[in-house]
Amino acid sequence: MHLNLPEKRYYGIGEVAKAFGVNTSLIRFWEKEFDVIKPKKNAKGNRKFTPEDITNLKFIYHLVKERGFTLEGAKTHLKEGKDKSFSKFDIIQKLENVKAELLKIKSQL
Repeated sequence: MHLNLPEKRYYGIGEVAKAFGVNTSLIRFWEKEFDVIKPKKNAKGNRKFTPEDITNLKFIYHLVKERGFTLEGAKTHLKEGKDKSFSKFDIIQKLENVKAELLKIKSQL
């Protein structure tokens, strides 16, 4: 999954939800369900997601939406084997980014 998010320190919940193609309520729900997602909140209570939160959301999205894990299964998977699975996922994400860049260059030729 390739997200079109600019390089920033913090992302609002609206732009995160739009990048993933889901409702903001799902992002808030996952925040409550998964301990690895801890967005910062300002004085108004608006959530500000860090790039680390975005990476964790990508992994959760991959487990739940793409691989079909249940929420409990995804929680268990995160706790038990995060290092191995996450490193594979990270490599796949990097390769997909390279592919997207190559396709972009190809379309410009």
